[in-house]
Amino acid sequence: MVVITLFQIAGSLGLFLYGMKIMSDGIQKAAGERLHRILSYMTTNRFSGVLTGFVITSLIQSSSATTVMVVSFVNAGLLSLIQAIGVIMGANIGTTVTGWIVAILGFKIDITSLALPAIGLGLPIYFARKLERQEWGETLIGFGLLFLGLRFLKDAVPHIENNPDALRFLVGFTQRGLLTHLIFVVAGTLLTVIVQSSSAAMAITLTMAYSGWIDYPTAAAIILGENIGTTVTAYLASLSTNIRARQAARAHMIFNITGVIWISVVFSPFLWLVDLLVPGSVLTQSGITVHLAMFHTLFNVVNTLAFLGFVPHLAKLVERMVKAGEESGKYKLEYIATGIQDTPEINVLNAKRELSDMFSIIEDMYSMFLNVFHHPEKKMGKEVRRLKELEDYVDQMQVELSRYLAACARENLNEKSERNVRAMMRIVDELESISDSCFNLILLSQRRYEKKIKFSSKALQQINPYTAIVREFLTFNKKRLNNHIGEEDMLRAYSLERKINRYRDNLKKAAQKRIRKGSDVNAEILYIDMLSQIERIGDYSLNISQALRMTQLV
Repeated sequence: MVVITLFQIAGSLGLFLYGMKIMSDGIQKAAGERLHRILSYMTTNRFSGVLTGFVITSLIQSSSATTVMVVSFVNAGLLSLIQAIGVIMGANIGTTVTGWIVAILGFKIDITSLALPAIGLGLPIYFARKLERQEWGETLIGFGLLFLGLRFLKDAVPHIENNPDALRFLVGFTQRGLLTHLIFVVAGTLLTVIVQSSSAAMAITLTMAYSGWIDYPTAAAIILGENIGTTVTAYLASLSTNIRARQAARAHMIFNITGVIWISVVFSPFLWLVDLLVPGSVLTQSGITVHLAMFHTLFNVVNTLAFLGFVPHLAKLVERMVKAGEESGKYKLEYIATGIQDTPEINVLNAKRELSDMFSIIEDMYSMFLNVFHHPEKKMGKEVRRLKELEDYVDQMQVELSRYLAACARENLNEKSERNVRAMMRIVDELESISDSCFNLILLSQRRYEKKIKFSSKALQQINPYTAIVREFLTFNKKRLNNHIGEEDMLRAYSLERKINRYRDNLKKAAQKRIRKGSDVNAEILYIDMLSQIERIGDYSLNISQALRMTQLV
C-alpha cells in the first residue's frame, strides 16, 4: 500500500512538473519578443532589474530557470554583476506567485473545473494550424495538466488522521527546538535540489501542510530551505562559465542563505507578523496554505528590501571571494539549462549577442588588413600574429556558436525563433569564411613586404574605392543584424555585390593590361590574388544579407 501511494505521489508530481514545463514553453513562445524587450530594459539599474526578475519569473514560473538565464547572460556580457544581482532578487519574489496560485486555486476550488476546460479549449487551438496560435493552446494545455497533477497530488497524499503512526514518527523531529528548525530547513533544500524546481517544491510543501502532515512552523522552515535549494542549480551551471557568471551565482547563494539565517533568528516574531497580515487560522486547511504563501512572499520581499541598498557591497564581496584566474584566450560558450524548465526562447537572445561580437571581430580584422595594406613599408610580424590569433578565435567561435545554436534548435521553439536559429547558423559560417579571407589577405601583404614587391601608384589608387565598398557592405550587414532586411535593403545588397564584382573585373583587366605593357608580373599576380580575396568577402556578405532577409533577429 505504501509503495502504491509513493508511486501515485511520484506520478502526480511528474504530471505537475510536465504541465509546468509545457505552460512555461507556451508562454515563452507567445511572449518571446516581449521577454526580449523586458530583458533589454533590465540593463538600466538594479531597481529595474528587480522588477524584471519578478516579471520574467512570474511568467516562466521558475526562479531557477531565471537565475540560470541570468548566469548565462552575465557570462555573455549582457549584464553586469550588480544588474544580475538585482534580477536575482526579483526572481526570488517572482517565484512566490506559484505559491499563491496553488494556495488560492489549488485548494479552495474544484481543480478539475479549471483543468479539464483548459485542456479542452487548448487542444483545438493547438491543432488548428490556420489560427497560428499554437503557443496559446500549448499554454492552456500546460495549465490544465499542472492543475490535474496538483489535484492528483492532493488526493495521493493521505490525510494525517488516517495515518497516526506517521504522525508519531514526525513528532520525533518536531520536539528538538533549534535542531528541529535546522532539520526542516535542510529537508527543504534537499527537496528543491531533487525536484529541480522551487515552484514544485512549494506545491509539495503546501500539499503536505494541507493534508496535516506538517504544521505551520515546520512548513515555513521547509520553505526557507527551498530558498537555499534553488541556488544550487545556478551554482552548478556557473562552474564552467567565466568569472563574472560564477560571481553572480555566488551572490545568489549568499543572498538567499543570509536571508534564511536572519529570518531564522526572528522566526517566531516573523510568523506572528504573517498571522497578523493574513485573516483566518493556520489550524484550518485553507488557512494554513494562504499563511504559507504569505510567509514565502513576505520573506523574499523583506529580504530584497533589506539587501537592495547593499548590492554594490555584495558585488565587491563576491569579487573578492571569486577572483579571476589566468585567461586562457580561448572562446567558450556553454549552453546552460535548468533540467526541468529551460528558457529556449531567451537562449536565442544570448546567441544573438555572441553573433554581434563575432561580427565586430570580423570588422576589426578587415580594418587591420587595410591598415597594413596602406603601410607596406612596415614590418608585418606583429600584425600577422594578431590576425592569426583573431582568426583562430573566430574559428573557435564558429564551433562553439554552431554547437550552441544546435542545442537551441533541439529545444521547443516557436516558428520565428526556429528561423532565427537557422539564419544565425548560416551567418556564423559566412563570418568564419570572411575571417579566413582577411587572414589570407594579411599573408599576401606579408609576402609583399618580404619580397619587397611594389604596386604601381595607379593600381593603389584604383583599389581604394574597391576596398571601401567592401567595408560598406560589412557595415551594411552589421547595422541590420538586429533588424529584418526588407525588399529595398535586399536590392541594395545585390547592388553592392554587383559593384564589387564590376570593380574586381575592371581591376583585373587593368592588371593584365599592365602586364602586357611590361609591368612586374609578380606584383600584378599578387595584386590579382588580393582582388580575389576581397571579392570573396563581398560574396560572403551577400550570403549574410540573404540570411537576414529570411528572418528577423530580435
